[in-house]
Amino acid sequence: MYAITHVSVVDVENGVVIPMQTVIVADGRIAQIGESEEINIPLRSNVIDGSGLYLMPGLVDAHVHYFDAPTFGRLLIVNGILLVRDMGMPNDYILSLRDAINQGVTLGPEMITTGFILDGDPPLIPQISLGIKSPEDARLVVSRQVDAGVDMIKVYSTLDRDVFLAILDEAQKHGIKVVGHVQDSIYIEDAAEAGLDSMEHWFGFEKVIAKLLGDPIKLTYSGMGSQADYLTRLDEVDPSALQEVYRRLRDSGLTVVPTVVTYRNYPDLDAVDFGYIEGYEYLTPAVIAYWNAHMAGQDKMDQAVWQNWAEIVKGLNQAGVPLMVGTDLMVPGIIPGYAVHDEMLIWQEVGIPAVDILRSATLIPAQFMGLGHRLGSIHEGKTASMVLVRGNPLDDIRNAQEIDSVFFRGKYLSREDLDTLLLEAKDLAQNFTP
Repeated sequence: MYAITHVSVVDVENGVVIPMQTVIVADGRIAQIGESEEINIPLRSNVIDGSGLYLMPGLVDAHVHYFDAPTFGRLLIVNGILLVRDMGMPNDYILSLRDAINQGVTLGPEMITTGFILDGDPPLIPQISLGIKSPEDARLVVSRQVDAGVDMIKVYSTLDRDVFLAILDEAQKHGIKVVGHVQDSIYIEDAAEAGLDSMEHWFGFEKVIAKLLGDPIKLTYSGMGSQADYLTRLDEVDPSALQEVYRRLRDSGLTVVPTVVTYRNYPDLDAVDFGYIEGYEYLTPAVIAYWNAHMAGQDKMDQAVWQNWAEIVKGLNQAGVPLMVGTDLMVPGIIPGYAVHDEMLIWQEVGIPAVDILRSATLIPAQFMGLGHRLGSIHEGKTASMVLVRGNPLDDIRNAQEIDSVFFRGKYLSREDLDTLLLEAKDLAQNFTP
């Protein structure tokens, strides 16, 4: 049992900080919260002086590909990321890993997962995808994924429109969310209104801009990101027309996972010296080999693409479209855990309020994943997955990375414990054996 005394509790729902609180943690849960002068601390409690500290919910990375569990788990927890959504790995690997993590057998943040990605035939990434040719096949595959135990269904870029719609329809019958890329075969507004629950990255918005500019649009796959240049023309678009798109997306119930950091950090692997990537010491040879094998030869994206995408994200937030913080972990340039803080800072620098950013990294994803009853905010009865930081994250989101200590499902990890996890991660990377 723990008692955190004289701490400031970050209320992400109401966007305020409640000072001078004592929080009692028992049996992995938040047992009691109240004014420090009024709470009776149970005997034999481990008392933690929270003076000058802020207690916030554990952070979420809503888009990862959980490739290297030993190092990923440690780095994510050290950075206060206590829940992740895996967005595409083979069923036989990720489902057992998810269960091992969630049962506490393997160290890592709690996880939900989509398992295999559902894509056109042939799929873009065959190692982690299932190719689907027809609506009939789509319904069968969705049913099999549900039976396998996935938490959500992920769709990808090359699906035909009728196949995508069949996936949505079958998933709705099973009561399971459909998330992922907006296909080149459909407009983002139509995908959202048909029932896509969350969309990842900026895919679909290039067609929004093209359509608002009056340019001809082909609803066929032409290569991942092949129309990214439209994002550089954002300033040519009528703002009121763009606002109408935002309103349609909000009214559809779509949630957006922007992963702006994916495009800002994406390196030119033909030229990069990995030693200059911050956090390189935590990357195993297997991760670096994956980066080289799957991403080398691709051009570094125009800076205006990610900057204008960040502006669109601000517009979506202002329009009331729910956002979730995600990083596309496993893409080159994305360091586990650290990239979440990079993403949040990008949002702040473009003008999104810190309180909205923190909600998008805590409460909104927890609720989206069906875990809002026990994660995402600091309340009595919820799981004690929380982070103590040395500054108010509602004043400056950079304070969310000033981590003093972590409670992970009720287990207290001091700063010394976290530093030990970092050393372990570095050792695992440097002494990696396949």
